[in-house]
Amino acid sequence: APMETVVPWIDAITEAGGYAVLDLQPGQGDFLHQAKLYEELLKRPNVGLALDSEWKLNPGEAPLSRVGSASAEEINVVADWLAQLVRENNLPQKAFVLHQFQVAMFPDRENIQTVHPELAYVLHADGHGSPGQKYDTWNVLREGLDPNFFMAWKNFIDEDQPMFTPEQTYLEVEPRPWFVSYQ
Repeated sequence: APMETVVPWIDAITEAGGYAVLDLQPGQGDFLHQAKLYEELLKRPNVGLALDSEWKLNPGEAPLSRVGSASAEEINVVADWLAQLVRENNLPQKAFVLHQFQVAMFPDRENIQTVHPELAYVLHADGHGSPGQKYDTWNVLREGLDPNFFMAWKNFIDEDQPMFTPEQTYLEVEPRPWFVSYQ
């Protein structure tokens, strides 16, 4: 979205005392180029960054033709840039969120480097479906995950049957998610 569209939302979140996460869906572009478009917002202490590889497409591919993917190299380049931005602007640690609901979305995930103390690395398990399907996704994504990642959980309002309540999410999902979102 254009900066002038996003800024009022970020301002409202800031005024409410919240933390905003900019979610990048680059299509046929690349994450780093797209992140740099929002550099001024990312200089705010309460704005983090999420990379949604589902929507990362190859040249000529149409949206929804397949689930996209991103390499560890692509992720590491953005992490390096974001960590440098945090350091140079003396910002507090910033959320760096990676969306994943299939193993193939990060085919070389073991090569994602979690070396920047300026970033809180978050793996956002955003599969949808029945509670059993969601737990299956959650457990598969945790296998072999770098211990420096915090886990995040997504509840889909229209697609989870039934949807977990906030209380269920907090009390029943193990390990307890560090970050929970609703869509």
